[in-house]
Amino acid sequence: MNDRAVAVVRGGALTTVQDLGRPGYAHLGVPRSGALDPGAVRLLNRLVGNPEAAAVLETTVDGCALRPRCPVTVAVAGAPCPVRVDGRPAPWGAAVRVPAGALLEIGAAVRGLRAYVAFGGGLAVAPELGSRSTDLLSGLGPARLVEGAVLPLGADTAVRGSADAPPWPGPPDELVLRVRLGPRDDWFTHAALRAFATRVYRVSSASNRIGLRLDGPPLERAVTGELASEGMVLGAVQVPPDGRPVVFLADHPTTGGYPVVAVVREADLGAAAQAVPGTPVRFVPVR
Repeated sequence: MNDRAVAVVRGGALTTVQDLGRPGYAHLGVPRSGALDPGAVRLLNRLVGNPEAAAVLETTVDGCALRPRCPVTVAVAGAPCPVRVDGRPAPWGAAVRVPAGALLEIGAAVRGLRAYVAFGGGLAVAPELGSRSTDLLSGLGPARLVEGAVLPLGADTAVRGSADAPPWPGPPDELVLRVRLGPRDDWFTHAALRAFATRVYRVSSASNRIGLRLDGPPLERAVTGELASEGMVLGAVQVPPDGRPVVFLADHPTTGGYPVVAVVREADLGAAAQAVPGTPVRFVPVR
């Protein structure tokens, strides 16, 4: 039995292994995947002494519970949430030493959606196409966490970050997404483009790791014909037949047949990972 491992006591609503993704395989139909909030992952890995791309856990809404089989340094950030070790409160956003056999509980998000859990040494599940990320669309990577699963840990470097808490911006009260219009903005009416740039949308409860679905004014097309399937990129704002935009996130399909009105700057997508249903969303066109 590998003593450098962590056992899953409670998997939560959706907890997956994530790193910074597997770019470069879109031509094979494989999206980048990876953590939806990569900034939080980089900060956490620095806190526990890992390389920034080390694999972590990404929880959704209600956290998870874990029992390490060895002493390990852990840090939790992303969505603010309660952290407990054997029932005692532990700090969020700071490195904590967890004894072997202790129960580590990551509670429900107080704000935002997704918390991240980093372990000293990183999660050492087998990589696929150079990444340990779970891709819910293609099925690559380890399965989502369930009770009884055991995840191996890498060697602990015992090097710790110097910061006590990461300068993390926190979940947004309003999501402002900078976009570059195109490549299919000419498929929409001038009134639709004006509404896209000026009206407020809201995050739909149907959102997931594939895309941020939005409720709000539908965008009217100027071109009503069919569009041949074409490549899709991270942050693409695709408009399906109902006219309501969908912002593609990490597990997005690599091709699609609906027009893309704009593409969100990648730097703004981390905040989208933490936007709860009902969060107001504004698109700001930039050059």
